[in-house]
Amino acid sequence: MGRGFIGYLHRMTSHRFSNVVPLLAVLGSVIALGIGTSLAKQLFALVGSLGTTALRVGFSALILLLLWRPWRWPLSRQDAGSVLRYGVALGGMNLLFYLALRSIPFGVAVAIEFSGPLAVAMWSSRQRVDFVWLGLAMLGLGLLLPLGQGAAGLDPEGVGYALAAALCWGAYIVFGKRVGHLHAGQSALLAPSVLLYGLMVAAISSALPISLEMLALKRLPQEAFGIMTSLEPAVAALLGWLMLGENLSLVQWGAMACIMLAAAGSAVTARHDAPKSTPAEVVT
Repeated sequence: MGRGFIGYLHRMTSHRFSNVVPLLAVLGSVIALGIGTSLAKQLFALVGSLGTTALRVGFSALILLLLWRPWRWPLSRQDAGSVLRYGVALGGMNLLFYLALRSIPFGVAVAIEFSGPLAVAMWSSRQRVDFVWLGLAMLGLGLLLPLGQGAAGLDPEGVGYALAAALCWGAYIVFGKRVGHLHAGQSALLAPSVLLYGLMVAAISSALPISLEMLALKRLPQEAFGIMTSLEPAVAALLGWLMLGENLSLVQWGAMACIMLAAAGSAVTARHDAPKSTPAEVVT
């Protein structure tokens, strides 16, 4: 009797733990991405946004090459073209996002950039409820964009870069689906300390989030994954405040909440027959 009860408790605990682990993995991925980007922004003073992008993308590529060793699976010419477009979208997304971070807060930039994957999700769905999420997203963007007198107080150039990054993120998702069948400028730029810092940024903001999300996607429903990743703007805003001293207004927090609700709602009501998300679709 006693052993049977203990065994039952053990099974229940193991079941609950196995359900919690994927959620913690996604949360860890979002936090790691935010920390890595906050650290990356601190490199701007030394190597600029272009140099920071080169360090992050370059070291991330090297880390993933060592982890996955893609040369073991030869590519056809068509697949090579798809991978090239995929990589260009990734590089453009990172570069434009870092250019946006020069003049607008981290959390706000992430919220604006979220309009890219949201647009892709809305385009691929025809449910009436999606108009609710579209309306929320447009309300949030309307509060953030410097229209009229610029109620949000944001730099128009930075907002433009964030919107361009959103377009690249959308293209990144589209091109990512096309490769889904495949196996998974200054002297200071070359200073050893800067290279080491860049390697740390690449590991925290790319390699670690992708690894955690791959773990989560194997055990977590798509809608739950989408809800968890919709927390990214809030996490980014919190880390921007803690690590970069960026303070947001109530209007900006309200706008971010609208966009986050739109992202979470879209994930919940997404058709179950739609293709599942991959880590490439959510990592910036």
